[in-house]
Amino acid sequence: MTAPFTMPRSRLLVFRESDGVRVHTSEYERSLDQCRVLDRLEVVDGAGHVLPVADVQPHRIRFAGVTLTFDGLRALSIGGDASARVRLVFPDGSTVEQPVGSGLRIDVADRGALVSAQPAAAHEDALAVLEREWDAWFDRCPRVREDLQDMAAFCWWVLGANIVELPALEGARAIVPSKIGYVGLWQWDAYFIAVGLRHGDPELAREQLELAFRFPRENGQLPDVVHEQGVLATSDDLPESDRATLRRARSQVADPTAPVPLTKPPLAAWALRKVLEAEDAPEWAAAQLERVIRSQDWWFAGPERNGSDLDGDGLPEYGHPYSSGLDDSPVFDGPIPTTAPDLAAYLVQQDREIAALAARFLPGHDVAPHLARAERTAALLMERLWDPAERRFIARGPGSGDDATGHDGERIASDTVVGLMPLRVEGLPQDARTALIEAIDDPRRYALEWGLPTVSAADPDFSSERMWRGPIWINTSALIAEGLETAGEPERARALREQTVHLVIHGGGPHEYFNPRTGFKAEHATTAFAWSAALFIDLAVELSR
Repeated sequence: MTAPFTMPRSRLLVFRESDGVRVHTSEYERSLDQCRVLDRLEVVDGAGHVLPVADVQPHRIRFAGVTLTFDGLRALSIGGDASARVRLVFPDGSTVEQPVGSGLRIDVADRGALVSAQPAAAHEDALAVLEREWDAWFDRCPRVREDLQDMAAFCWWVLGANIVELPALEGARAIVPSKIGYVGLWQWDAYFIAVGLRHGDPELAREQLELAFRFPRENGQLPDVVHEQGVLATSDDLPESDRATLRRARSQVADPTAPVPLTKPPLAAWALRKVLEAEDAPEWAAAQLERVIRSQDWWFAGPERNGSDLDGDGLPEYGHPYSSGLDDSPVFDGPIPTTAPDLAAYLVQQDREIAALAARFLPGHDVAPHLARAERTAALLMERLWDPAERRFIARGPGSGDDATGHDGERIASDTVVGLMPLRVEGLPQDARTALIEAIDDPRRYALEWGLPTVSAADPDFSSERMWRGPIWINTSALIAEGLETAGEPERARALREQTVHLVIHGGGPHEYFNPRTGFKAEHATTAFAWSAALFIDLAVELSR
């Protein structure tokens, strides 16, 4: 009920529906309602009573004496009590009822279903094949602390369940954020997923990064999404549903007059380093690093190269809320493009990560320009985005500022998690470090019972339920924990990690985001969310050392 019954690489999803189940396919930018295969599948005994779902394992669903499993990627198999009947209700309202007999097979094609009889041995074979596949997957599940192991196993299941094949890319395996509504490889998600996946399947972790890096634009920009129909790299590629959402939010970039690049924050080198910590792959690393370097240069390129330093002041901007990863943050309620402290912090650390990786994997590559640019960016971060009076980092929009600092750009007052990300910058001045730690410790702002909200509880835009406007996300909590480590606060870092893993356990699984007041899934959050699962595993491994 909190996650679909599915299998690695399949696009079929089976959900509990009263005493039966319903079946959908999983497709890019199509809702579950648009992808209905069966509105109801019920098992009925000889007396006409509907048999409820008795229990579920990764390889099968059991209705008393009848079981349902997968038979390949696009078919379901039913077998068991020959006297039972299976009742199928199709989306057009038609109903079919057939005896289980020796067994039934339901083939799915083009969101339709064809039911046929099959030998009893075929069903037993299908059960055994899927059980072996899941057993092999679980054999790779990292072993962690006893109190974290059950949830780690569930999170490892989520990662396997969210594998899809992308046929247009020679059958590449992408772990999608969720087969419920997020069927594609989002760049940021791929980084977080790879970081958790590396602990049990380094090869598949590398495959996620390779897909994220495979389709750079000519200027080096990495696309936001790689999906089965192509890539999403500019606002021209957005589906109409996204444009409609932006219009409802009155976003200034709902219908831009010129295409706006779409990407995700620069954590590519960070993810690359972490994946290589699990298993060295020098030739592969060198090829990927070349693309990461070009992407980093794109961030600092001016508008003449369609880059992201849109005003040429040395501090790149987010040209679109989607490129921040925090689409609905109140930081983007104001004018866009936005100069944000999290982006500056990511860029500082990415140049430093690139320098360290290049020294190892790209002999002869001059690392001095990366280190020099990191120092310049760090200085600009403090000079332009640090507010010494309020002792916090703030974002700025375009235009001329008129506040006491005299800096260009309209001041964006929202107190959000983007202002805490500079904690990840090595060498941040002591006063700034102290102020950010105090904010994290302040129960009026960020020290809420269940964890670190994405907007300060004292901010007028705080909401416990609205995406990126207050709920806890596992990725921002994990990044801030790293920032506390960087700031010389290992005990605080560990405490935040412990709080985060216990939130997932309390909340019932790796949901997309959590209500910070209750610790449960926010109403509109997706369940079985891959980056939450991956980062739970990464945090659990770290806490088990």
